Amino acid sequence: MLRRCLSRWCGSDEKRVDNRTIYIGHPPGLGTEALLPPKFCDNRIISSKYTIWNFLPKNLFEQFRRIANFYFLIIFLVQVIVDTPTSPVTSGLPLFFVITVTAIKQGYEDWLRHKADNEVNKYPVTVLENGKRNRKESKNIKVGDIVEVTEDETFPCDLILLQSSRDDCTCFVTTASLDGESNHKTHFTVCDRWEKEISFLSATIECEQPQPDLYKFVGRIHIYKEGQDSTVRSLGPENLLLKGATLKNTKKICGAAVYTGMETKMALNYQGKSQKRSAVEKSINAFLIVYLCLLLSKALVCTTLKYIWQNKYGDDELWYNQKTQKEKKTYMFLRIFTDFLSFMVLFNFIIPVSMYVTVEMQKFLGSFFITWDRDFFDPEIQEGALVNTSDLNEELGQVEYIFTDKTGTLTQNNMEFIECCIDGFRYNYRESSTELDGFCTTDEPISKLHEKAGREKEELFLRALCLCHTVQIKEASESSQVDGVDGLTDVTSDDQCSYIASSPDEVALVKGATKYGFRFLGLENNCMKVENRSRDVEKYELLHVLNFDPVRRRMSVIVKTKTGEILLFCKGADSSMFPRVQEEEVERIRMHVERNALEGYRTLCVAYKSLTPEEFEVVNGFLQEAKLALQDREEKLAKVYNDVETGMHLIGATAVEDSLQEEAAETMESLHRAGMKVWVLTGDKMETAKSTCYACRLFQKSTELLELTVRSLGEDSGKREEKLHELLLDYHKKAVQDRPKSKGGIYRSWSSSIPEFGLIIDGATLSLILNATLDTNANRYKSLFLQICQNCMAVLCCRMAPLQKAQIVKMVKNSKGGPITLSIGDGANDVSMILEAHVGIGIKGKEGRQAVRNSDYAIPKLKHLKKLLLAHGHLYYVRIAHLVQYFFYKNLCFILPQFLYQFFCGFSQQPLYDAAYLTMYNICFTSMPILAYSLLEQHICIDSLLENASLYRRITKNAMLRWGPFLFWTLLGLFQGLVFFFGTYQLFQNPALEDNGQVFGNWTFGTIVFTVLVFTVTLKLALDTRHWTWINHFVIWGSLAFYVFFSFFWGGIIWPSLKQQRLYFVFANMLSSVSAWLIIILLIVVSLLPDIVIGVIRQPQGPDRHHKNPAHLRGRDPQSSRSPDRPLLLRTFSDESNTVV
Repeated sequence: MLRRCLSRWCGSDEKRVDNRTIYIGHPPGLGTEALLPPKFCDNRIISSKYTIWNFLPKNLFEQFRRIANFYFLIIFLVQVIVDTPTSPVTSGLPLFFVITVTAIKQGYEDWLRHKADNEVNKYPVTVLENGKRNRKESKNIKVGDIVEVTEDETFPCDLILLQSSRDDCTCFVTTASLDGESNHKTHFTVCDRWEKEISFLSATIECEQPQPDLYKFVGRIHIYKEGQDSTVRSLGPENLLLKGATLKNTKKICGAAVYTGMETKMALNYQGKSQKRSAVEKSINAFLIVYLCLLLSKALVCTTLKYIWQNKYGDDELWYNQKTQKEKKTYMFLRIFTDFLSFMVLFNFIIPVSMYVTVEMQKFLGSFFITWDRDFFDPEIQEGALVNTSDLNEELGQVEYIFTDKTGTLTQNNMEFIECCIDGFRYNYRESSTELDGFCTTDEPISKLHEKAGREKEELFLRALCLCHTVQIKEASESSQVDGVDGLTDVTSDDQCSYIASSPDEVALVKGATKYGFRFLGLENNCMKVENRSRDVEKYELLHVLNFDPVRRRMSVIVKTKTGEILLFCKGADSSMFPRVQEEEVERIRMHVERNALEGYRTLCVAYKSLTPEEFEVVNGFLQEAKLALQDREEKLAKVYNDVETGMHLIGATAVEDSLQEEAAETMESLHRAGMKVWVLTGDKMETAKSTCYACRLFQKSTELLELTVRSLGEDSGKREEKLHELLLDYHKKAVQDRPKSKGGIYRSWSSSIPEFGLIIDGATLSLILNATLDTNANRYKSLFLQICQNCMAVLCCRMAPLQKAQIVKMVKNSKGGPITLSIGDGANDVSMILEAHVGIGIKGKEGRQAVRNSDYAIPKLKHLKKLLLAHGHLYYVRIAHLVQYFFYKNLCFILPQFLYQFFCGFSQQPLYDAAYLTMYNICFTSMPILAYSLLEQHICIDSLLENASLYRRITKNAMLRWGPFLFWTLLGLFQGLVFFFGTYQLFQNPALEDNGQVFGNWTFGTIVFTVLVFTVTLKLALDTRHWTWINHFVIWGSLAFYVFFSFFWGGIIWPSLKQQRLYFVFANMLSSVSAWLIIILLIVVSLLPDIVIGVIRQPQGPDRHHKNPAHLRGRDPQSSRSPDRPLLLRTFSDESNTVV
């Protein structure tokens, strides 16, 4: 370790080859030193945060990093050390309650993580050692161990596939928990056949150090056999079985452990997930600073006035205990500081420390309403919504920008072969009625309508579809074992065989060839079998597979026919295929591809090339050399692929349909009405994605499309940046400068004459904008681009890489105003943008669960996003915004009379309230009503929220937690605090308030103020409640009853443990006075009068405020046709009583 650190500090790390060597068994010819076990980590997985030893200190440290908790800790310590007017219990008990509840919650969550870790770490596995099969716990696996895994088991660590029970030396794997792809992937063994003595294998593996890229692995293995030379074979991703993946349709495999524990690719991919914070938390912190300043001001004013008052002769001390001038000046500054701290302690309850635990409880409990919502349940997958984090519930009601994937999100990712084009002629199976090869039409002039491409070309094209893929087939005897995941396996009606592939497109193409008479029969002993139209079986030796990658956007196979002819078949995106085929062949296919793309189909072009034996030997040599390279293997392979995939002949193209998600168009339309802007970020070609946008109503017929693509920039790459600048300026003038200004923002209006714009950009142009030649140009381009996008109703970004998706989201998220962003997707390529956005939504779709695992919320279908945002998001935000404002308001009402009382007690720090009231106010008397309100309130019924999406606009941009509403609540608290104190003060102008002539004391004064306070803030919440349930009734009236009961109980018993009992029989005596009853009732009414008046004069804010008989309420019964959004204070307890929570 020391040597490694020194090498890094000295800069020699660049020259060092960062590989690891793993020994399996006892390779011959190696010294004793080489056989020393390397210091690799064990296979223990640790996702927990605490241990039993560090939980207390670590958790306390994290909690006291919060400003409010740390502040109350300081106040508590001051009360313990300094002689303060209130007991340390008054601040210590609430702080203890908050810390304890939070610690229990976090401890429970961490205990669940420990439990999950133990299930993984103690899972029994089979390890082969010296010819024996030993059962071990997963955590005891070491690097170099040979592990046996059976069907449907999960791989316990990253393994190199040594042997498989399948005859073709392959195994099938699903990696849904890793990369989100739940389809079957094929992996290949290193050893040729199954050997019983695999446990005695002697080998050395050289591979790269652990790194998180799931799709990258470079290594080689030296296999040693007695009496033979060692065999060297390359290792790549196709030989690596990742931890978390599951073995499918293979009885047994054996693999060598290369990465274990926290060094596995799965563990490396789940480290460092950033913590997201909601806008409400930022508002709380801002309000907290204001109240801290208010607290400091109160303490400073009281301290100053105290010493001004005491400087008057005769007011600073009693006549019989006067001090000399020297005694007065001794420790003057210390006494001033001590008094300042005492006033801080006296007024510290203005800071609502219990608000944090209430907010956490509200978020945690409120998240269950999403999980329990039956509308989110999908019978197809038998699952509902999932909440991965409850900290962002309110952000669902603040979304301004939605970034969505296309395939699997807007569309179903259920591929169906529609038609194909062979040599310019169209073959549409749907229109076929007689011939197997379909009815042939053309995109050429009508005179050629019935011409065909010719039998030779047709058969060559169909053979290409049957050979150029990685599809595997299962016979009927084993089909019961096949997992039909996500429609990627298909059982044909004739021979009852199932297709398994890593992509739904490949299955669709193979099935499409079957419709036209060519059937793929599977791969056996490296030989691909195809049944032709004549029912003859053709065999092709599979020489090489040039795998698909997102940079090349194509894949190829090299096969050898029975006659010895070597053919290369290639399929890929048109943009990557057209430059590599003969120019004269392109035009015959281009029109077909563009037409299919406009119709919304996914298109692929198919080409072939014949190789001579000499050419193949050269290509084969380069491929073998590149596969054995440990350094830059991907680059070397890519170069060989690009060299061989040139000079091909274009045969035709295919069209595959991916249907729209259920209610996709209606959902997008509702989101637009709610004021949200939808951006589609996809890797598909522009024409296909644009057609989908039209189908989803993101683009209208009247929408003027602004295009920023390579096509619009021209073919001259040297002048593209110059052309880009011209287009940006032109579009900026059209969409920003010349556009009529609107106060309410840019929303879709079905009757407005204001032009509507949509923008289309591709990945290459985006790279040009973000990575201009000069930094000044990059900033300029980015600024223009962002302004144009913000003035468009919808934006389509096509040909996007996953990283570019995240860059787009980050650019908008960090733009002026900090708009709240939401990303939604269903695949592993969407994870980056899901993590980057403020809120990430995963779709439980056909591309696995990686997006779901990394998201904040997961829903089965896109249509559920409408209710999640417009209903749940709207209500969550309103509830928590009211909770925050209410907490600051009720604490201001609580402390203001205490502050005013100091002017009447000589600033002696005399508390107005008893210590029990100080302690119980936030914990018991006023906590449960606001918690119930924040969980159950529905200020507008859910049906109205869904039918009137424009209601969502009213709460965006943090509307209820701006400084205006905060100032209103603060002024209301000041008014009520003044009423509480001076109203009671006027009562005490009468010296005799009891029937026997006795006078009330200062504790009675404080108790009356506190009684009015508790009843007022609780009834204020009752007036604000619009959706009454039995829970609301119970906690509101129960809290008031508990206060009365507690006051009688606390003051009616002599407590031996208390040194002094200030409230003994005070509450009972107070209620024996008619004047006290009268003033309490009167002050409550006067305090609530502003709310009542505002509620009376306020206009209804519901969707029917301009329509007496709104369309969405017609036909309903009279009781249900009430305004769904009535003024706050005009609701009766019977309103919405029939609403089910």
